Amino acid sequence: MPVPWFLLSLALGRSPVVLSLERLVGPQDATHCSPGLSCRLWDSDILCLPGDIVPAPGPVLAPTHLQTELVLRCQKETDCDLCLRVAVHLAVHGHWEEPEDEEKFGGAADSGVEEPRNASLQAQVVLSFQAYPTARCVLLEVQVPAALVQFGQSVGSVVYDCFEAALGSEVRIWSYTQPRYEKELNHTQQLPALPWLNVSADGDNVHLVLNVSEEQHFGLSLYWNQVQGPPKPRWHKNLVWPLEPDSVRTNICPFREDPRAHQNLWQAARLQLLTLQSWLLDAPCSLPAEAALCWRAPGGDPCQPLVPPLSWENVTVDKVLEFPLLKGHPNLCVQQVNSSEKLQLQECLWADSLGPLKDDVLLLETRGPQDNRSLCALEPSGCTSLPSKASTRAARLGEYLLQDLQSGQCLQLWDDDLGALWACPMDKYIHKRWALVWLACLLFAAALSLILLLKKDHAKGWLRLLKQDVRSGAAARGRAALLLYSADDSGFERLVGALASALCQLPLRVAVDLWSRRELSAQGPVAWFHAQRRQTLQEGGVVVLLFSPGAVALCSEWLQDGVSGPGAHGPHDAFRASLSCVLPDFLQGRAPGSYVGACFDRLLHPDAVPALFRTVPVFTLPSQLPDFLGALQQPRAPRSGRLQERAEQVSRALQPALDSYFHPPGTPAPGRGVGPGAGPGAGDGT
Repeated sequence: MPVPWFLLSLALGRSPVVLSLERLVGPQDATHCSPGLSCRLWDSDILCLPGDIVPAPGPVLAPTHLQTELVLRCQKETDCDLCLRVAVHLAVHGHWEEPEDEEKFGGAADSGVEEPRNASLQAQVVLSFQAYPTARCVLLEVQVPAALVQFGQSVGSVVYDCFEAALGSEVRIWSYTQPRYEKELNHTQQLPALPWLNVSADGDNVHLVLNVSEEQHFGLSLYWNQVQGPPKPRWHKNLVWPLEPDSVRTNICPFREDPRAHQNLWQAARLQLLTLQSWLLDAPCSLPAEAALCWRAPGGDPCQPLVPPLSWENVTVDKVLEFPLLKGHPNLCVQQVNSSEKLQLQECLWADSLGPLKDDVLLLETRGPQDNRSLCALEPSGCTSLPSKASTRAARLGEYLLQDLQSGQCLQLWDDDLGALWACPMDKYIHKRWALVWLACLLFAAALSLILLLKKDHAKGWLRLLKQDVRSGAAARGRAALLLYSADDSGFERLVGALASALCQLPLRVAVDLWSRRELSAQGPVAWFHAQRRQTLQEGGVVVLLFSPGAVALCSEWLQDGVSGPGAHGPHDAFRASLSCVLPDFLQGRAPGSYVGACFDRLLHPDAVPALFRTVPVFTLPSQLPDFLGALQQPRAPRSGRLQERAEQVSRALQPALDSYFHPPGTPAPGRGVGPGAGPGAGDGT
């Protein structure tokens, strides 16, 4: 936004004095450096990823001081923007190590090869700039000739022009090298404010007073930024301008028509169930939307809207809404759409409290005049009238469904003068059909046994084929397992990846955030884990909590404070995000049978795991691999005689990763301890 000279004149005080600022001509960023140095600016911005501190291989350039200066960047003579120039002062840190050959034999290196200490130094310096609503990172390449390389001495500075800023804003600047050898420099600066603008607060009320003369023309933009906390009502009262017409005031909403902004907003929105009938939409901003109930049957079919007989309801953010339901059901979901009739949110709010989806049939009763009523069963192909001669499942069982409805075995979900909704269970009919199937299988098995007795020579071949079929069927129906861990370091992540890959060789369907980074970045850790956990538990799977010193520290922090404080964890650490959903299962006693704990030998003792999480089995790996794999099987599955063989298979696949983690190549055993403080690098001074 161009900065008028009027604003610059008032930035120093109430006396109208024009700021003397250097003017930069042109829209392009630029860089220059001290004499003797050479520097270059990358053509485009980079991602702001500092990374971990690594040991310096020798003398390196490191930022030692940040210096800022306000300048003007002008497109035209009167079209200027306020800009912040940043100067980074550099020095040489570190030293050359004497070559081992020279120390051992007392000789010098080949004089024909240039010694590295006589070479120039190069560095990639990153400048990170943050000032709401802007965040940028630029990369500067700097080269220092060998003549200026003096250990511990400053070699000069590199200057970047420039970061756009706004009067009165607070800017934060970080500087570090890539790769990062030292802790990054940081600098916070409050830009000059406008003395004729006074903002004060009285509780939740914010007062803004403008003190300008009648002859002065000005423009004012107000930004509402609410990052967290419950939304507050916003209202304003005109206490400045008279009621007669005055100059035009503009309300600018730059993101109102931006589809990407709307997509980000919907990704941050959540549906919350308050009671059986009440719920609300939690979102950072106001969203024009409508909502209706839909019925979701197991099997992956789309959720079918219940409109009619129910109707669409207008939705207001953070306002409690109610549906006229008599009973809740796990198959009932809320369908949220925006004003353009595009589906944005869909969540089965009652599934968490009432369990997974049920194989029930929803009956729609329509009432007409003179007590006339009709019934139809909701199916993926539409609503099938009952009774009917169609070939659908509901039509074949229509007579039994009507009998269940008359005998009161169906659950009434909604009722009014126009109709009603009923949920009728289908489990008993499925059991009857399967009973006939099993009876036929038993008869077939008896006949097959008789034939095999008559033909003993072929008995072994048939048994081998039957055994292979059973094994392949069990593998195809492997149990789902969600693996959660704390990303303590890159070595531990590789160890987790090796364990997940080894478990995939068994009849298990393993989900881990290492293999879903794209979905994790798009959805966010909380949403990704919530969806994975719900799907795993609905399918009768198991959630594996892989404890490490970092995971124990996070759990203890949650149990003490109820929230997770800031830590040095990456944006993909799903374990930190998962604690808000995992802890209620343990506190309410729902964890046994659905959760299993594990930790690695020599890294953590099971007694270090918080007592709340020891209400489920906690195994040490690889010493207790057979028991661990047995706990991952289906709850009612028989113990396989190959369990020990599978444990040995997993142990062999896991051993190289364990050796690499506890004994890195080229280094002695790190001597990791046991307990919450143990882990890579513990006690080595890094």
